[in-house]
Amino acid sequence: MKKIIVAAVILFAGSLSMNAQAIKFGFKGGLNYANQTGSDITVTTNNYKKEAITSYHAGLLAEIRLTDGFAIQPELLYSTKGATYKNAVEEFKNELGYISIPVLAKISLNNAISLDVGPQASFLLSERKNVIFKESETFEFGAAAGLSLNITKNFFVQGRYVLGLTEASKDADVKNSVVQFSAGFKF
Repeated sequence: MKKIIVAAVILFAGSLSMNAQAIKFGFKGGLNYANQTGSDITVTTNNYKKEAITSYHAGLLAEIRLTDGFAIQPELLYSTKGATYKNAVEEFKNELGYISIPVLAKISLNNAISLDVGPQASFLLSERKNVIFKESETFEFGAAAGLSLNITKNFFVQGRYVLGLTEASKDADVKNSVVQFSAGFKF
């Protein structure tokens, strides 16, 4: 009986150390190139011109390796999105701050590069706007896709596109879209 218990403890401890190696935690941050699209955005009336804004994102991540070529990467990010609307006289900026939770499937293309794709849920935390839109939606659902490049065992860079699938405003057909460039560290 003792041998069975000792063998079970050794197998359990071995599986714990294997699982610990299969999960990496980290942090990342970078630039957003954010814009808004939709049929209710009319850039021709009142001679308004819509332009993207440059903003930022930062947060935490976990990489859960399931096989040699496949992992799941949930993230918790603070990310700003929006756009700027300009005419000859004035400028209106719509900047929205979100807590974003992407859950990405990481498909390894080789040892250094992976394809990242998955859904993203975002919750509105702050809004700085002086644009004509009515109230912003407090929840946004989107799809994210991009590439990750592992520079070293722990340091990585990423490029990603996030497309908002739900409306960013309660009274207008306006959706967020963001191109993100990140750098991060996993340990």
